Amino acid sequence: MVPASEQTDAQQRRALLKVEQILQGATQVFLSQGYDRASMDQVAKPAGVSKQTLYVYFADKKALFKALVERMAKQRFQAVFEETSLEGSPEVVLPQLLQKGFTRIAQDIEYHDFIRMMIGESKRFPELVHVFFRNITVPGIETISDYLRNHPELEIPDAEATAHILVGASFFYMLTQEIMAGKDVLPMTQTRLSASLMHLLGISGELKASP
Repeated sequence: MVPASEQTDAQQRRALLKVEQILQGATQVFLSQGYDRASMDQVAKPAGVSKQTLYVYFADKKALFKALVERMAKQRFQAVFEETSLEGSPEVVLPQLLQKGFTRIAQDIEYHDFIRMMIGESKRFPELVHVFFRNITVPGIETISDYLRNHPELEIPDAEATAHILVGASFFYMLTQEIMAGKDVLPMTQTRLSASLMHLLGISGELKASP
């Protein structure tokens, strides 16, 4: 007989796999249809589950979308912040962090589509944008703020506001260069933007971010 603890572990693993399967299907539907037009019926087919199974894991469309945002936030946060060591001098850490962020932004087509959707739905569904900010933007700002506070040699009077500047500049770069296809109208390279942001922080040194 299989111990009850092992049965529980196996059930939890199957449940997690099922949730991931549903979220992958939901991503396709939300990005193609937008939040307002997407339905649970539409999600069930690409997710490979019945509508009844869908409701076992998610109470409604809003709960499903919230879980999708949280999943995407975790993946993107890990890709930038957990793959970049925050141990070390600002002259090394901050340029590396910006380079990693810019590189991920340029390559992440799914994230571009997600931002477009969030912008389009923001007026009608502001609560969904709040979920996005709480799970993606706020953790990034808090992480950078904590790092800046731990380095008084930078003499930054307001670490949180400075973190807003760094994140805001990164987001504007993504918006103009990738999401809204503005490269020809507002050309800017990663190298120039990174170097200028470091100059504002009083950090010198040659950056190796790719254009």
